[in-house]
Amino acid sequence: MDLASAKMIGAGLACIALAGAGNGIGIVFGNYLSGALRNPGAAKTQTTNMFLGFALCEATGLYGLVIALIILFT
Repeated sequence: MDLASAKMIGAGLACIALAGAGNGIGIVFGNYLSGALRNPGAAKTQTTNMFLGFALCEATGLYGLVIALIILFT
């Protein structure tokens, strides 16, 4: 196996984090929507927690993408 093919395999494995981030974002927004429909009065107080969860999920996906790009182009 040469270096180019090993880089492609490593970058592909690093991109698995993007699938996890998409799954996490769906769970965060789905649970927020479920809770907001059950108790509309508490929805305003939970908006901050929803955006914090979204930011953390998105950050893990971006870290995976950055690692994949570093593997490919260095």
